[in-house]
Amino acid sequence: MATQNGTSAKLTEPLFGTAENARMTGTGPAIWLAGDPEDLPEWLDAGAAGIVTNTVVLNQMVQKYGQITELTQRYLDITDKPVVIEIDGHSTQELLDVGEVFTKMSDQIVLKIPASTHALGAFAELKKAGVPTFCTTVFTLPQAAAVAQAGVTHVLPFCEPFNDVGGDPTKLIRDCQEMFDGWADRPFVTAALVRSVETAEAALADGADGIIVFWPVFRDMMQSHLTDEWNKTFLDEWNSMNDAGLMKDLPVQKH
Repeated sequence: MATQNGTSAKLTEPLFGTAENARMTGTGPAIWLAGDPEDLPEWLDAGAAGIVTNTVVLNQMVQKYGQITELTQRYLDITDKPVVIEIDGHSTQELLDVGEVFTKMSDQIVLKIPASTHALGAFAELKKAGVPTFCTTVFTLPQAAAVAQAGVTHVLPFCEPFNDVGGDPTKLIRDCQEMFDGWADRPFVTAALVRSVETAEAALADGADGIIVFWPVFRDMMQSHLTDEWNKTFLDEWNSMNDAGLMKDLPVQKH
């Protein structure tokens, strides 16, 4: 696996250093976005950490945009933030060979790989090459421990499937945080498959270092009837000052 020039310098901090360092610098939980590249620019500009894909979304998007590398370039064209591409395969070497195609495209590329025994070798080699990695489909604490030891950057507990069977969707996040507590070089615990504001809130409350959501969930995270009521109160007061001619030195909009 070839090392990409600039990867370590560009993607190491704060999203790809240690989770403890990220917390100490006060960067806060990361919000990663998934979806169609046409829909994402507005939300990326609103503070999202970057883009994360999975093979379900990729398969949908290639039907619209063509080859997967062409789709990847579309994502790269809309942001200078990290773009996480999920890859898959049947062996460690296949994962490394496929991953190299993407990492050669840009220093922004991060590789996301489902949890498996052959993924462990890929994570170890990619760490040596300085390539950040996400491990998805993590459902158990032993899986999280294994991929962390292999060198993965982000461990991704899958949340909503636990909801689907009546379980606690974010218990694994709590368990991972407890297990990794005190690790000097611990991975990020990033909640994946978060389909609702409720699950996003639970994941963040349980200590997730980040969440991965589709942009409509990101939008809905800002909704609260109390916020709406108080925003209207404050905006009415603002408009009242403007109407009274007391804002002539400000570039305010008419209402």
